[in-house]
Amino acid sequence: MLGEPIAPVGATADFPAPVPEAVSPLAAQLFAVKGVTGVFVASQFVTVTKTEDADWTELAQPLVDAIKAFAASGADALGPEFVAKETAPEGDVVGRIRRILEDEVRPAVAMDGGDVVFAGYRDGVVEVQLQGSCAGCPSSTATLRFGIEQRLREVVPEVQRVVSV
Repeated sequence: MLGEPIAPVGATADFPAPVPEAVSPLAAQLFAVKGVTGVFVASQFVTVTKTEDADWTELAQPLVDAIKAFAASGADALGPEFVAKETAPEGDVVGRIRRILEDEVRPAVAMDGGDVVFAGYRDGVVEVQLQGSCAGCPSSTATLRFGIEQRLREVVPEVQRVVSV
């Protein structure tokens, strides 16, 4: 968690593999640390995924140093060649779903180092992509069913189910 934004507010980027500095100078630096397999960047936090055999005690200091130095530089973590994923067209239902995700769900999930990105809506089913620490987290199914799905169904009666894609 950072005190200053390193990317535009609301922007997120999930890098499951190394990327050039022109796409993300921060992710490129973090992938240079041996054992890093994924980097997730949001406005005020970064989540790093490691190989199973890598030890956090060995990775922590180089990662913290790199992130602090980058944040202090004032540079944008997303470079000029970063391309955000296309978003689906909005209708009334989709607009309400997006508002709940943006205003309530994403900030709550961000506190745990993850993100939830709207991927689509069709026939009562909301598709989301779990990113950062939420991707592969054992608690993600509970978060999806008892958090996100329940809240969306309360506010948007057309929603029947929420699935991760």
